[in-house]
Amino acid sequence: MLPAPFTIAVLLSIFTYFLALIVTRPEETGYIDYGIQIMSFWESGLWTNSLMVFAVQMMLMLVLGHVLALTKPVEQFIQWSLKYCSNNAKAVAWISFFTILVALFNWGLGLIFGAIYARKIAEYAKEKAMPLNYPLVGAAGYSGLMVWHGGLSGSSLIKVAEEGHLKQLLSSSFSMEQLSALPNNIGLEQTVFSSMNITTSILLLLIIPGSLYWFAKKVQTKDYKLAEPIQTPVHPEILSGAERLDHSKLLAGFFAIVILGAVLVKAFYLNEALLGFFNPNNINFLLLGLALLLHRHFANFLSALEQAIGGVSGILIQFPLYFGIMGIMNSSGLVELLSGFFVSISNDFSFPIFTFISAGIVNIFVPSGGGQWAVQGPIIVQSALQLGIPLNKCIMALAYGDQLTNMLQPFWALPLLGITGLKAKEILPYTLVLFLLGSGIFLLSLMLF
Repeated sequence: MLPAPFTIAVLLSIFTYFLALIVTRPEETGYIDYGIQIMSFWESGLWTNSLMVFAVQMMLMLVLGHVLALTKPVEQFIQWSLKYCSNNAKAVAWISFFTILVALFNWGLGLIFGAIYARKIAEYAKEKAMPLNYPLVGAAGYSGLMVWHGGLSGSSLIKVAEEGHLKQLLSSSFSMEQLSALPNNIGLEQTVFSSMNITTSILLLLIIPGSLYWFAKKVQTKDYKLAEPIQTPVHPEILSGAERLDHSKLLAGFFAIVILGAVLVKAFYLNEALLGFFNPNNINFLLLGLALLLHRHFANFLSALEQAIGGVSGILIQFPLYFGIMGIMNSSGLVELLSGFFVSISNDFSFPIFTFISAGIVNIFVPSGGGQWAVQGPIIVQSALQLGIPLNKCIMALAYGDQLTNMLQPFWALPLLGITGLKAKEILPYTLVLFLLGSGIFLLSLMLF
């Protein structure tokens, strides 16, 4: 088993510090002076305002997606679909299909939706005395984390869609002339809705459920025990005074409609193109409106929020460390050295594949799409520009590699394991199957497009 992600982030910070000290030190500067200078690079990266905003945006995206997954309509949809999960193979196919579909909309929603769906299938199977391979169902419920970065909430994709983000990301390592050559943004029509990514998403939606359906027929079903169900908060039946406002459907509905109305105005009136609406702030605005509307009153919303908030602890404490690593890499010149290495061993065909593989490896140690973009993004952008490869394809290669090895890295499976009662070692043999299937699909897309 790997150390905790926070421990890995600390070790990576130390490794990057000494790598920069040894590799990038100017001859005329002593080790002590340059070591102090690198510490200043690290600290300036640690508290970069724009990146701290990015961290909060990603935290909100996970929390609000989680809150949305706990709404009654989501539960009702799951209950409705259970009648089609009449055997082990059908259950696995259904959960993987819908989890992938939901995760393409929002990764937090997809993660918790898949976990709740897996738990409900297990409860349904117990009730109906239906043979089930619960670990395989749990792995299928985790499949959304293999596709999320190519969807509407993909960290790198929605950041590069923001005006000026690329120039801001590379401002400390690019000259003014180089910065002027960068595009102001790379819109979702070039990434999420590119022909390559649409084809890839369709293949994932067809091949993953179909393959798991076939695979589920071959594996043995197993007996399993379910932990006690998660207790939902009980609200008081008799309300008095101002607490009625917390349970007011009228107030919550009005506020939700105001937010969703503003979302519609921003999406269809204030933006020249609908896809220009999708940036982190607007996505969170939409998720907030939907969550308030579907929870129906503030008390339900706040109860769901309490359940969801623990899932962002990793982002809160790890992201600044990744930003510090990026500060060292940018300001010391490591970015230029690493991009020069990739340029020397790559061509326009092989570089996206190298990016995909390296992103998968980095994700094992930096299990966060946003944190990985902060660390690896500048290297990819600079290398792609030197090789004359379209930036959107290289960014998608990073997204594919990052999401794929979530099937090997159990960090983001923790909420699912908590809800289902499964253990990481129980689902990992089956997530390895998903990893192999995904590897073939993503590599094929990168080679054909």
